[in-house]
Amino acid sequence: MTLNPIYGPNRFKLGIFAANADGGLTVTKVPERWPATWSGIVTAAQIADRAGIEFFLPIARWKGFGGETNARQHSYETFTFAAALSGVTERIGLFSTVHVPMIHPLFAAKAWATVDQASNGRAGLNIVAGWNPDEFAMFGLERVEAPYDQAAEWIDIIGRLYAQTDPFDHDGTYYQMRNAVTLPKPVSGRRPPVLNAAFSPPGRDFASQHADFLFTTFKSIAAGKATIEDMASRSAQTGRGVGVFTTTHVVCRRTREEAEDYYQHYAVTMADNAALDYMMGKQAANASNHDPETYRLHRKWFAGGAGTYPMIGTPQDIAEQMIEMSRAGFAGTTVSFVNFENELPYFCKTVLPLLVRAGLRG
Repeated sequence: MTLNPIYGPNRFKLGIFAANADGGLTVTKVPERWPATWSGIVTAAQIADRAGIEFFLPIARWKGFGGETNARQHSYETFTFAAALSGVTERIGLFSTVHVPMIHPLFAAKAWATVDQASNGRAGLNIVAGWNPDEFAMFGLERVEAPYDQAAEWIDIIGRLYAQTDPFDHDGTYYQMRNAVTLPKPVSGRRPPVLNAAFSPPGRDFASQHADFLFTTFKSIAAGKATIEDMASRSAQTGRGVGVFTTTHVVCRRTREEAEDYYQHYAVTMADNAALDYMMGKQAANASNHDPETYRLHRKWFAGGAGTYPMIGTPQDIAEQMIEMSRAGFAGTTVSFVNFENELPYFCKTVLPLLVRAGLRG
């Protein structure tokens, strides 16, 4: 049976995050900001694939953030993105990120199985509830009062579509379906792995019941350890083992001073402040992706990597922080860069061997 790479043997897994969108996770005006050209994405995916990185994870965006760059407006839809990458990669897991309210579960089930078949069992799904009301308006939708209730019904329908061969009816709170059925099924015959990008208690409850991994942020590694302990408690109540991934943005350079100077340059001096104000304002008002203190104290983190944790320094600095994350109990982390094609080779060449030496990767 094909084993999805996210279940592979390395103690600390790695993913590449947000390469499907212009700017990646950054909100910066530097000329080298990620343009998200298809050829550049393929190059980055193949670098990660050859290096043994476990998965490639896109963001789901429908509307840009305005400002000078209108960051994220140029972004690839994530099911077709993963399917296309399946033909130019060999080993890396290929996740799709889905806003539950925008995508019907019957379509998602068929699209997800298509990616899994095309990639020979390498598909995965990152479930998000959505936070931007302007994006909901583009679809003629309003946010529901209990988004994780809708997400639970959504993923249960997909699981049933994969488990059953005969058509069935479904009469739920959010979906009414008649004679629902789908083929093909995933390669393994059951649902591929699910991430749930969430920070709030309702999101953690959803992950403990329906996901295989919580995908979450933190303001410090120590605070992240508390999240892991909380998830362990919630998972114990549901009888499911749910791992925890976090997410980071990386500036890896030969010296710490060089890394810190570049971080200051792209995330402060060259920040697209109008786009940043839009993004932070909308998230703070409509999402529970971060600790409230993160919005108040860490504007630089949002320009540098959408509020994810910064890893800024030498290869040794980066590796040491990943070792600390592993000791705290994280299953792994995603990484993002100002320019994936330019920066990923140095990261793979210098950081990965240090993680091998530490026993976190083979």
